[in-house]
Amino acid sequence: MTILRLISILACCLVWTASAMAQMSLTPPGVGTPPAASKPAPKPKPKPPAATKPAEAAAPKPAATPAPAATVTPAPAPNDPNVDLVYGAYQRGMYKTAFDLATKRVQDTGDPKAMTMLGELYANAMGVRLDYAKAADWYKRAADRGDREAMFALAMMRFEGRGGPANQEEAAKLMASSAKLGNPKAAYNLALLYLQGQALPQDVRRAAELFRVAADAGNAEAQYALATFYKEGTGVPKDIDKAVRLLQAASLADNVDAEVEYAIALYNGTGTPKNEAAAVALLRKAAKQNSPIAQNRLAWVLVNRQGAPMDKIEGFKWHLVAKTAGKGDLGLDQALADLSPEDRAKAEAAARKWLGTK
Repeated sequence: MTILRLISILACCLVWTASAMAQMSLTPPGVGTPPAASKPAPKPKPKPPAATKPAEAAAPKPAATPAPAATVTPAPAPNDPNVDLVYGAYQRGMYKTAFDLATKRVQDTGDPKAMTMLGELYANAMGVRLDYAKAADWYKRAADRGDREAMFALAMMRFEGRGGPANQEEAAKLMASSAKLGNPKAAYNLALLYLQGQALPQDVRRAAELFRVAADAGNAEAQYALATFYKEGTGVPKDIDKAVRLLQAASLADNVDAEVEYAIALYNGTGTPKNEAAAVALLRKAAKQNSPIAQNRLAWVLVNRQGAPMDKIEGFKWHLVAKTAGKGDLGLDQALADLSPEDRAKAEAAARKWLGTK
């Protein structure tokens, strides 16, 4: 199930203050903590503090209004073999079979989960032609019968204006109903709406409560957002230890931003025992997932032999790759200029190979 990426966690809520994590000093010499990034509609993306040389934390990137989820996975009804057959066909990619079984199930019993399945199939052109109007109709039927997945899916469609006119008020109500029924995806996105303060009144504490609900259910985006709140003391008491535990959880779920920030915490021993080797491994993983911040910090580690064996070719490769994504670094530029022509050519060739250019 695809859900919203973090909508704008407001600059005032998310930007790290120097005092918040003063001990984290992974910023390379001569390079200060970069200003918070911003987008035209969204609020600025928070930039956590840097650490001793390798990392400057990543931050959530939001959008002004929630974008619709690409897909909703209808949950099978427990102990109901008929619905399980529908869900099983869907899971195996047998969409036409799932459509036929769900249609029969709706005709026979009016089952809301089968209705949600039909909405999902129409919304994503699975086994049938894409038809947002029909998808919205089936989602609404299921939502009216209390299906939380259908409520969430219909809310996302209403935000975007697919299958009918955009209606933020209706979407927010649907999202709240889905969250109340225990849907962690809805709780996460509802928290974003409270942060944004447009479809709903701005309420940072309520957002924190909802992030906690979704985080406790294992939602990695919510774990990362809540970690940011604990680091800053936004809507919750400041608590670095809790923040780092949440970063670890989100990192284990492959949230790239969390991997970078958790690597910083490990590198500096902030809120967790210091472990440079584990930090470098995480930076390497995030770098391979195309995080420019991780690539830049990994470059510092490898070029300056800080927590990992020196490997200037590999280090400058990551520096050049990060630079193409706008993560330039004066200190590394100067070090690259001092490299032998032969080694520089190797680093440039490695960067080109990674980027898939000639």
